[in-house]
Amino acid sequence: MRAFKLSGLFLAALLAAPAWARVPVPDASPQAIAYHQGLDLFWLADQATGLLIPLLFLFTGWSGRLAGWCRRRVGGRWFWTVTLYAMLYTALATLIQLPLTYAENYVYAHAFDQSNQTMAVWVSEVVNGLIVNLVITALIAWIPYLILYRSPRRWWLWTTAALTPVMLVLFILSPIWIAPLFNHFGPMQDKVLEAKVLALAQRGGIQGAPVFEVDASVDSRRLEAYVTGFGPTKRIVLYDTLIGAMDEPEVMFVVGHEMEHYLMGDVWKILVIFIVILLGGMFLVDRGGRVALARWHARFGFCDLADPASLPLLLFGLSFVVLLVTPGLMAFQRSVEHEADRFGLEITRNNEAAARAFVKLGTESLGLPDPGWLERTFRMSHPSLADRITFANDYHPWADGEPLVYGDHIQAP
Repeated sequence: MRAFKLSGLFLAALLAAPAWARVPVPDASPQAIAYHQGLDLFWLADQATGLLIPLLFLFTGWSGRLAGWCRRRVGGRWFWTVTLYAMLYTALATLIQLPLTYAENYVYAHAFDQSNQTMAVWVSEVVNGLIVNLVITALIAWIPYLILYRSPRRWWLWTTAALTPVMLVLFILSPIWIAPLFNHFGPMQDKVLEAKVLALAQRGGIQGAPVFEVDASVDSRRLEAYVTGFGPTKRIVLYDTLIGAMDEPEVMFVVGHEMEHYLMGDVWKILVIFIVILLGGMFLVDRGGRVALARWHARFGFCDLADPASLPLLLFGLSFVVLLVTPGLMAFQRSVEHEADRFGLEITRNNEAAARAFVKLGTESLGLPDPGWLERTFRMSHPSLADRITFANDYHPWADGEPLVYGDHIQAP
């Protein structure tokens, strides 16, 4: 009789246990460890070159001589001097950094099977990226210099105010004008999956957003999805690599995660932070730039921030400020991504699928369950793989009777 009672209690406990299975956190593979060690070195090299290239132009006097050459070529006309100089500087800086870009984004990525781009495709992307940068440079480079000329003491404030709407326009138009330059955006091939994605979006309050499938597999193994745009540019985008690597419940969780970013305005929050960083950076560039000019104007070949030759000085200052605030920015982005994971779990209520999705994301990208200090502090915009899998395993308030954080934002199925 006692054994029968114990068996009954054991059976009741089994029936009361959660229906999902815990997904274990995978161990870091030797290949993943080596890959991330290399990425740390490339990050350090990228930061160093991003700071050293402007200093090279300044302390060799190249910047002053290049600005003088541009001034002579356009007959001293201010607008064209600024535009020509900014475009030439952008092209030359890109060319100087090209060997490092090639080593990192082509050679290293292929060595660890993170890219299947052909050389022709890679060169095409580099050229397209440079053209986009040159066009944007030509459109906005004159703005700070016009304001510097008109308001030399408050230019940093008015420049930030002037560039804010430019950033907003670029954000709104990027999904339809810039992104298609690098990948083909087509209709969703799996219509059953498309219908389920649209139904999930409707539950979250996103209506009228078409679903696009990107042919990322032609040159990448990256798994990605996102919800972006505003008004007529609103869209849900899934990479074909994601659709091919994950099953339907896993794809649904990823889409739910991305929906949170859109619904909660996460991109707008980060945009506001960037505007604040730009404002603080411009102020510090103004103060530091004047000190630098007072000391080294003879070596620089110019003596006024309003001179187009000061562009490397402005870019150096902004890059340095961004580097200083990066740990805080990464910490904020990790908190945002954690909330998106929570939303994805609440709208799909499939812990196992979420955890499996994280495992697959980590496997395809050679992710580390617990990255080192440098990556965690300066490069990691998402919670660690171990943290995300553990959270996916443990978070199920709908089963424990706890209130849902995003319950008011999700319609009943």
